[in-house]
Amino acid sequence: MDQSPVESSAKSHGVSRLGLMAYAIAAAVVVLDQLSKFWVLKVLNLPHRPPIEVLPFFQLSMVWNQGVSFGLFRADSELGRWLIVGFAIIVVSVLAVWAWGLQRRLTAVAVGLIIGGAIGNNLIDRVRFGAVADFLDFHRLFFPWVFNVADSAITVGVALLLLDGLMRPREEPAR
Repeated sequence: MDQSPVESSAKSHGVSRLGLMAYAIAAAVVVLDQLSKFWVLKVLNLPHRPPIEVLPFFQLSMVWNQGVSFGLFRADSELGRWLIVGFAIIVVSVLAVWAWGLQRRLTAVAVGLIIGGAIGNNLIDRVRFGAVADFLDFHRLFFPWVFNVADSAITVGVALLLLDGLMRPREEPAR
């Protein structure tokens, strides 16, 4: 895909416009994630009450997740907690550098979602609480995990990266 003159000149002087878009999406995800957790923890006081039924198939249930996304790879110890924080810092740093020169809109959206989700869950929550605050519960739809906004952003971001990779035209090898 050819770059427009504006995108080309923006990239030559620093971060691309799509890189800025990725950073803005990441910031929006962090804000939405942390606001939703503030609401669940401080306003609803969900850790000290039973689950709240919102719809017949959806409820708010408090779970402190010490694993990675959706409770995978548990990290019950302080060492595990800080290893996940360190790994998240590396992942966010690599993705932030990659975002600097992005040239595809779908990739920028995906990378922004992943960066924001990783910051919300694996950095802010783990540093503040030692675990991730999960509360979105769809178990009546046979979805066994309780999750949050950041988990959703990471999942959608990874799916969009895969979709982007499948949609990208194949380049012919140089002769």
